Amino acid sequence: MSLWNRAQQLPADDLRRVQGIYGEQFPIEVRHYLAGWIEDKMQQWNEIDPDNPSHSQYAQSLVSQLIQEIENKALSYANNEDLFLVRMRLDEAATSFRTRYLNSNPLGLVGIIRQCLNTEHNLVQQNENMLGGGVSHATNMVIEPCAEIEQELRILHERTRETANELRHLEQEQESFALQYHDCAKINAHLSHIQSQERTQQNREMEQSLRRRKELGEQQLAQKVSGLLQLRMALADKHKGTIDRLNSLQQRILDEELINWKRDQQMHGNGKPFNPNKLDQIQEWCEALAEIIWLNRHQIKGCERHQTKIPITPPGGVDMLPTLNSHITRLLSSLVTSTFIIEKQPPQVMKTNTRFTATVRLLVGGKLNVNMTPPQVRVSIISEAQANALLKNDQMNKGEQSGEILNNTGTMEYNQTSRQLSVSFRNMQLRKIKRAEKKGTESVMDEKFSLLFQSQFSVGGGELVFQVWTLSLPVVVIVHGNQEPHAWATVSWDNAFAEQGRIPFTVPEKVPWPQIADMLDTKFKAATGRGLTEDNLKFLAGKAFRNPQVQDFTNMMLSWSQFCKEPLSERNFTFWEWFFAVMKVTREHLRQQWNDGSIMGFVGRRQAEEMLKNSKSGTFLLRFSDSELGGVTIAWMYEDTTKACQRDVFMLQPFTSKAFAIRPLADVIADLNYLLYLYPNVPKDQAFGKYYTPLGEQQPTTNNGYVKPQLKTHVPGWSGDPMDSYPNTPQTMYGVMGGPPSVSSNPSDCVSTVPPYNENEYDQFLENLSEADFPDMNFDFLQTNFMKPQ
Repeated sequence: MSLWNRAQQLPADDLRRVQGIYGEQFPIEVRHYLAGWIEDKMQQWNEIDPDNPSHSQYAQSLVSQLIQEIENKALSYANNEDLFLVRMRLDEAATSFRTRYLNSNPLGLVGIIRQCLNTEHNLVQQNENMLGGGVSHATNMVIEPCAEIEQELRILHERTRETANELRHLEQEQESFALQYHDCAKINAHLSHIQSQERTQQNREMEQSLRRRKELGEQQLAQKVSGLLQLRMALADKHKGTIDRLNSLQQRILDEELINWKRDQQMHGNGKPFNPNKLDQIQEWCEALAEIIWLNRHQIKGCERHQTKIPITPPGGVDMLPTLNSHITRLLSSLVTSTFIIEKQPPQVMKTNTRFTATVRLLVGGKLNVNMTPPQVRVSIISEAQANALLKNDQMNKGEQSGEILNNTGTMEYNQTSRQLSVSFRNMQLRKIKRAEKKGTESVMDEKFSLLFQSQFSVGGGELVFQVWTLSLPVVVIVHGNQEPHAWATVSWDNAFAEQGRIPFTVPEKVPWPQIADMLDTKFKAATGRGLTEDNLKFLAGKAFRNPQVQDFTNMMLSWSQFCKEPLSERNFTFWEWFFAVMKVTREHLRQQWNDGSIMGFVGRRQAEEMLKNSKSGTFLLRFSDSELGGVTIAWMYEDTTKACQRDVFMLQPFTSKAFAIRPLADVIADLNYLLYLYPNVPKDQAFGKYYTPLGEQQPTTNNGYVKPQLKTHVPGWSGDPMDSYPNTPQTMYGVMGGPPSVSSNPSDCVSTVPPYNENEYDQFLENLSEADFPDMNFDFLQTNFMKPQ
């Protein structure tokens, strides 16, 4: 079945979209009545590259054949009165193709036809894949909007060329009118002179002749005036139609494509995959819009100049040109201000006195020749309240900001190769920050700021001056690494749940668990390389809601307070602090083992005991500690063969990052001989052997006269010999953990107790501390003795 027949069987909505593809550049009547011939030439259409001038002759031959086929088809309908309108439409198409494209731009017509056929094919393929259960329709759905935008840009370019030709024709007609008007003026002057002379026969004959010429000239002038008015009105209507289409397309590119790119950029802050190269495609569209808008604005101003020279207006008519000029200028202003964007965002958790970077780009800068006078960009940091006021009033009080940034000015540079006008700030540093007064349980890590990028430049030789600005994603400012987890909670919640068009930087207080789960999965996968399973997420839900007995969390809402404010049951840390610490230790020390599935991780103490209860002796698993932030504990089944039915599950006191920095997890497991099988039944050497430190690197060696010691994990009383006596009393081990972890199965043995503290006083205390200001201060001592309890 032909493509066109398949297209006609599409559902009503898709069929209307197909009809919308074809317009005055390629009438749908031509597609319908020459469907067979057009599709027979499909290979030729695809072989021609519309952007390759060397294909012009080939394209001209194909266009000539098309015109001939259209004329033959119209001629065949000459005697069929029912198809009179079709024949007229086909004749118009043939004439249009001959005058517009055949000799001057055959590649343009080939490009239009190719685009129409490709878009039509995508719609048909998408519908057929959906009906047939195929999977390729997703790709078509991604490509299709791009194809529609390209198609509309082609149409707008063509309309702009047409109005340019019509404007030149109007200029010629006005020049002709001016010459004829001058001739009539000369006749009138001559006639007045004759009438003032003696009334001789010769003068009377001359007067009659001049009167006839005057009447004829005035008739011709009246016709010229009528023609000029029609040309002006037709041109104004054409410009109005172009502006309407430009407005619609610009809204689609800026309010959909660019906003979606910015949303993807924000979600990338939480770890979602992001294609920054999509911005290059958006820039091409925006540059095409800028060119079309600029050309049409120039044409409209040309029409205004011509009207000033010959100020004739139709009776009762309204001059559309000022309105058109205003609309086209607003379009240009909106395009310029909306395409001043942050290509590379500054860090969303920003530490004072630490270097950071950012990149700003003007998507239409090269097309509007802004680079001829490179603009300066200035960066400042503003509060949430200041950002809110800026968006409401489009301005701020001069010099108003919430901090001091070093190296905060830069000049935009144009890259000829990439055609990008941008500036990269590589050495910015936040020296000071001015905070708002805290209320209730608010802390400095809840407070959000934004970096404001501002610039000013002119286009058109100073004709238009633009004040542009853009805001970064929200940032949280910290002064100490201890504040980082809570700061990331604020940023992650904002990135995931910010709504389009919100008041800065408002976020919902409660969010459905499935959305929270998606955020946690995204962040964990970005940090460690592997995401979370349904069982992992169910475990996390039970912990977050403080109720592991619930089976279905789908319709439950998790509050911001539950997420990162309220401590977990019988703990002095929050859900987010626990999750963040787990993510951190996995990223830094356990990434490979997590990715290959050797670490179960998200399993509770009781569940681990149940899983190991029926396993053979020496079976073990690795789980994230409930009581120790960033802790990983080894749970294993031990059976004392010297005593009947003496089986029990033991758990080592959790290992932390400090321990793994001294002795990797795989080597710890290798050291403990009584660990034999990774749950459910995988020999430990098979699971962890590839991660063991090579034997040669473990041997003592001399270095500068010193003997390098060999460290090994050991739990006294647990030699791994099956003949060892069963340890009735939990023993302790020594060595790599920095303290004596126990083998106790009682979780209370692993919970440290610390006195309560005032969080706001603590936050303020940290705000006043700076390593630069107090070089002799022992920050390790402060962190150990005064840091927020972990």
